[in-house]
Amino acid sequence: MSYLGENIKKLGFGLMRLPQKDDVIDIEQTKQMVDMFMAEGFTYFDTAWAYAGSEDAIRQALVERYPRDSFQLATKNAAWINCKTRDEAISQFDTSLKQTGAGYFDFYLLHNLGESRTKFFDDFDMWSWVQEKKEQGLIKHVGFSFHSTPEELEEILKAHPEMEFVQLQINYADWENPAVQSRACYEVARKYNKPVIIMEPVKGGMLATPPQTVADVLKKADENASYASWAIRFCADLEGVITVLSGMSSVEQMADNLSYMKNFTSLSEEEKKTIKKAQEELSKIPLISCTSCNYCSKVCPMDIGVSGSFTAMNYLTLYGSMDAALHQEGWLVGGHGKKSACECIKCGACEKVCPQHLPIRDLLSDVADKFGQNKEEKNDA
Repeated sequence: MSYLGENIKKLGFGLMRLPQKDDVIDIEQTKQMVDMFMAEGFTYFDTAWAYAGSEDAIRQALVERYPRDSFQLATKNAAWINCKTRDEAISQFDTSLKQTGAGYFDFYLLHNLGESRTKFFDDFDMWSWVQEKKEQGLIKHVGFSFHSTPEELEEILKAHPEMEFVQLQINYADWENPAVQSRACYEVARKYNKPVIIMEPVKGGMLATPPQTVADVLKKADENASYASWAIRFCADLEGVITVLSGMSSVEQMADNLSYMKNFTSLSEEEKKTIKKAQEELSKIPLISCTSCNYCSKVCPMDIGVSGSFTAMNYLTLYGSMDAALHQEGWLVGGHGKKSACECIKCGACEKVCPQHLPIRDLLSDVADKFGQNKEEKNDA
């Protein structure tokens, strides 16, 4: 019995973080990476209208250099970005066709559903529009990428059984993370028999340089294996996965990924135990125990992005990267229309409703001190 993606190898080339040269995408290095990827029999490429320069780059590096039937190209529609009408949302498709020169898309995704973003796809009835494009032969397979709760994912899958696949953020660090709920979202997709494409398997590069206690566990198990290899193989081992996207930025990253994925086999029981130990070490790191229930946000008179602030702070604690933490804060707080921790008036309404009984005011003060000081230093620079 055939199934979606049966002829696609378990490593996909994510095109969001292509190599840069003089602040623009390095086309020549991208070509080299494409050639390495294709030479080992890998064929799935993932771009998006919203990835600046990516669609144009993959036209030059892939589409103009290889037969169209030798690869699968995926791109995405972000109807929630600066679209006031259905025509504006639809125009992204024509732009993607022109920029990629692909003629059609093997996989087309409604991009980043969840929370307030889903409403744009509903209001513009993008669901029926993508089916029209599929009937016209301009799209082979239709699905969506998703960043929200398992409950919301289930609502979408119930409402749109015609969707053929779903793209989810999954990695061993977020498997039980209450802010991401990788496992729970994955299980919803499996419940509805939807094949899964995995994004962020290395958590934006964070698991390529994990906390020292985690690194020690992985090196003890296999001193020659890269940290990223454990993260990607964990994802590739899950049932129902079409491919695992890796946003590769260099020839060296490509070579590493190909070395362990070209002959990928399931994880051994010992390897599964190693990843379990790595997850246990992560769980020992003292983090803010926020479950992102967001009861606090419902009563906050200042509309502070409490859970987003705490997720960003946990990023800093886990991975020691201020840039990554500030990126998280920018997306989860400002990007969701919330105010930053520095605007807390310390009224205490949040603490009265917090099921975890967290000292939210003190924690927000810590966030404001850490992130505010760094932002000032960046501005001064």
